[in-house]
Amino acid sequence: MSKGQLPPFDHPTNALVLEVFRLNGALIRIGDALVKPLGLTSARWQVLGSIAHGGGTFSVARLADNMGLARQSVQRIVDELAEAGLVGFEPNPAHKRAKLVVMTPRGQRAFSRATELWQPIAEALAGELGSRDIRKTTDNLAALRTRLDDHSQQGNPE
Repeated sequence: MSKGQLPPFDHPTNALVLEVFRLNGALIRIGDALVKPLGLTSARWQVLGSIAHGGGTFSVARLADNMGLARQSVQRIVDELAEAGLVGFEPNPAHKRAKLVVMTPRGQRAFSRATELWQPIAEALAGELGSRDIRKTTDNLAALRTRLDDHSQQGNPE
């Protein structure tokens, strides 16, 4: 380490990134436990959430973009959800081959139940920090994500 450099996790941005990674792990653990009785995983629940967010107007590529994930991983999960009868496909007026992903009634019921199970946890978290602080944190994280997206699109790591 050169003179004047902080140890890696003493830098506030690095500490933030580490905490976001830890938060992601905690969300996956609690999500997996929460939706396991519904035959879901956190990944499947997340994809169903992206489908719900798009209201049946998203292709797999758009779902992946919405979630910040690779199209191939989302395609694999969408295929699993389709095999389980939780999602289906509709024609996409904007693209002949990229079908729109839609929830089936069974998928909607599973997603609604998962949302009901999550609600008390969301309320408890909101009670801990307060709605205003959660909104501010969300805005800050979105700003950081946008900045990183801009850099990656420019091919600029800085």
